[in-house]
Amino acid sequence: MPKSRRDRKVSLTKTPKKGLEAKQALIAELRKCADTYKHIFVFSVANMRNSKLKDVRNAWKHSRIFFGKNKVMMVALGKEPSSEYKENLHQVSKHLRGEVGLLFTNRTKEEVDDWFSKFKEVDFARAGNKATYTVRLDAGPLEQFPHSMEPQLRQLGLPTALKKGVVTLLSDYEVCKEGDILTPEQARVLKLFGYEMAEFKVTIKFVWNSETGEFQKLVGDEEEEEDEEEEDNDICED
Repeated sequence: MPKSRRDRKVSLTKTPKKGLEAKQALIAELRKCADTYKHIFVFSVANMRNSKLKDVRNAWKHSRIFFGKNKVMMVALGKEPSSEYKENLHQVSKHLRGEVGLLFTNRTKEEVDDWFSKFKEVDFARAGNKATYTVRLDAGPLEQFPHSMEPQLRQLGLPTALKKGVVTLLSDYEVCKEGDILTPEQARVLKLFGYEMAEFKVTIKFVWNSETGEFQKLVGDEEEEEDEEEEDNDICED
C-alpha cells in the first residue's frame, strides 16, 4: 500500500538554511558587482510593474539591476561607516527604503540619466493610485461588451441594463474625478473602458563612484518627496 503524502516527514531545519544560503549568495553577488562596476545608481520606481521592469533589465543587460531585498542589500553594502564594504557605501544603504533598487553599471551618469528620463510607459491604474484626469461616460449602448457582462458592470456601480440584448448605460456616469484616490471598483471600470492612468517610470536618485568613493544626490528635494509619496501609495495598495 503506497504511503500517504500526509505521512511524509519534512525537515524544518532545511528551510532556514536555504534562505540563509540565498541571502549569503546575494550578498556575495552584490559585493562582486561593487568590485566590478564603476557606478552604483539608486533608483526609485513609480507604479511598479514586473513586466515593465523586465523590459528595463533587458535593455541594460550590460549592467546589473537589483530590486527588492532592501535589508539584504544594506547588509551587503554596510549600514555604518565601520561596516561598509567600500568607502561611502553606507550612504547608499541609507536610501534603500520603499520601492527602490540598485543599478550597477560602467555607463556614465549622463548616459544613465538620459536613458531613464526618456523611459516611461503607461498602464492601467490600480486601487490606491490617484486619478490623473476626470472620466465621464455618456449614456447609450455599450456595444463593446457582451450581454453576459451587464451584471458585472452593474455590480461595479454603473447604471446599466440590457436593451434588446445590448448592454446600455441608462444615464451619464462619472467614473472618477481628477485627484481621486481610486477604489478597486473605479480601477476596474477604468480598465474595462481602456483608460490608462498609471505611468511606470524610473527615477535615478543617487550615484556612487567606485573610483573616488564619492556619493552624489541627483534629484531635487521636491522631486524626491513626490517619489516618496508615490511609493507610500504603492505600499498602501499592496
